[in-house]
Amino acid sequence: MLQPRPKVLVADDDHNLRQLIEGALPAERFEVYQAADGPEALETIRNLRPDIVLLDVMMPGLNGMEVCRLMRENPQTRNIPVIMLTARAQLREKLEGIESGADDYVTKPFDPLELQARIEMHLRRYLRETDMSPITELPGNKSIEEALVGRIQSGQQFAFLYIDLDDFKAYNDYYGFHRGSEVISMTGEILAEVLEANGKTDDFLGHVGGDDFIIMSSIDDAESIAKEIIQLFDERIPAYYLEEDLEKGYIVSTDRRGYVMKFPIMTISISVVHNRYRELPDPAEVGRVAAELKKYAKDLEGSVYVFDRRKV
Repeated sequence: MLQPRPKVLVADDDHNLRQLIEGALPAERFEVYQAADGPEALETIRNLRPDIVLLDVMMPGLNGMEVCRLMRENPQTRNIPVIMLTARAQLREKLEGIESGADDYVTKPFDPLELQARIEMHLRRYLRETDMSPITELPGNKSIEEALVGRIQSGQQFAFLYIDLDDFKAYNDYYGFHRGSEVISMTGEILAEVLEANGKTDDFLGHVGGDDFIIMSSIDDAESIAKEIIQLFDERIPAYYLEEDLEKGYIVSTDRRGYVMKFPIMTISISVVHNRYRELPDPAEVGRVAAELKKYAKDLEGSVYVFDRRKV
């Protein structure tokens, strides 16, 4: 099954420590963000909605305990796991951290492998307990996999649409997390609208995470669903850009390797996998074929869908 990397926010006023923690977490397994003080941490938490937060107790602006308390007061962030980081090991301070809503407590200096193990432990619990996107309020990975396994085991024919926004990271970096979240929310609304108008009652819509969505529908409906999604997305996405950027036709941002590049107005790519001509025995095979088609779709210009017409 296609799985996004968990988003980890490291909030500490010590730049070297932030870099140390980011370097200790494997890039292929975690997506790490940083904040240098309490207010920046709180803003990032509200906009990014990370999967776990590492909070230094002593930070300027707002300390870690204050940030944690404010997180717990917000329904959209109250369940995000929090690990407190501190240079002091006093029992009183640990108790204050737990009282503020922290899930765990790590004393500096710490073993990077132990920290990673604790992060993974809390992420497993968090992902078990929460299976709904806070941005789109759509079912998450657990529900997606259950729905997919149910279709495979029933022997029915179905289409699996993997929907992904093109150059979303560049947009998110350029306009900020808040605007990025608005685009994600808008995309979820489009998908729900299209399914309501063109789908069937047993169709499924889920949010894998980030800018990745899943639809499961009948094979016969899949192409019309994909076409309608593309039409609505292309009509609505310009409203999320500044006029001067629309006039230029691009924004300037950095790619994943740090190179400054021009990125066109965002488009949407859809890969359509189905089991009419080939057996899809498990979610892993569905994910493999969907990723293969997605790579091909992203090499094409503009908003596109790729329907798997191979008979082997």
